[in-house]
Amino acid sequence: MEAYCFKCRTKREIRNARGVTLKNGRPATQGTCPVCSTKLFRIGKA
Repeated sequence: MEAYCFKCRTKREIRNARGVTLKNGRPATQGTCPVCSTKLFRIGKA
């Protein structure tokens, strides 16, 4: 799964991706950027 990295300013594949649930019950995916190790976050199916 890909997410936009704000530090690299491009879409990157999420490393160490894990599914999380937001406060309102929506699913999301959280992980890190493989290039700069910044947190990546994508709302939607995990």
